[in-house]
Amino acid sequence: MATKLLLLDCDSTLSAIEGIDELGRLRGPEVFKAVEDMTNAAMNGGTPMEAIFAKRLDMIKPTLAECEAIGAKYIAHIEPTAVASLKQLRQAGWTIVIVSGGFTQIIQPLARILGIDRVEAVVLKFHADGSYAGYDESCPTSKTKGKNAVARKLRAEFQADRVIMVGDGASDLEVKGDADRVIGFGRYAERAKVKAGADAFIYALSDLAAAIN
Repeated sequence: MATKLLLLDCDSTLSAIEGIDELGRLRGPEVFKAVEDMTNAAMNGGTPMEAIFAKRLDMIKPTLAECEAIGAKYIAHIEPTAVASLKQLRQAGWTIVIVSGGFTQIIQPLARILGIDRVEAVVLKFHADGSYAGYDESCPTSKTKGKNAVARKLRAEFQADRVIMVGDGASDLEVKGDADRVIGFGRYAERAKVKAGADAFIYALSDLAAAIN
C-alpha cells in the first residue's frame, strides 16, 4: 500500500518558538539580536543556511542542560491544535515526520508528545561534561535545500505516492518540486514570500486536513 507522507517543520510551526533564538537569548540581548537577525535572514530566503549555521552555534556554544531547557520550552509553547490535528491525520493514514533545521535532541521531547517517531534535524555534539562540542555537519538540514534532500530520501524510503511539506520558512517553500504540495504556516510568522509561493496557507494546524485534501 502506498504511503502518504506529511513533513512538518518544527520551529514557528509545531511550537511558537525558534529554538536557536531562545538559545541565543540565554547569552544576553546582543547575542540574541544577532542570532535572531541571522535566523530571519535565512527564513525569509535572503541568506544561505551554510552562511549562518555554524556561526550562530559558535556564538552561543549551548550546553546540554540548556538544550534540555529549550526542549521543555518547545512543549510549553506547543501549537494549541497540534496534538489533536496530528492524531486525526495519523488515523487518516498519514505518516508524519518532523523535518527541521533545528536540533534533534531539543526537538525529540516535543516529537514524543506529538506521537512522532521520526525526526530529521541536526544532531548536536557535547563533551562528557555537557559542554558544546559542535554539530554533525553531515545532517542535510544544516545546508541550503537540505529539506529537499530529506524529502527525496523519505519519498524513496517510504515509497510514498504523496508528500506534503508544511512550514513557515523559505526552506519549507524550497521543497516545492520535491514535495507534491507545500503548505505555508502563518500562526507565528507570516512571511510574504512563503504566503505568495505556497500551494495553500494556513494559520492553525487544525486547518491542515482541509488544506491537504
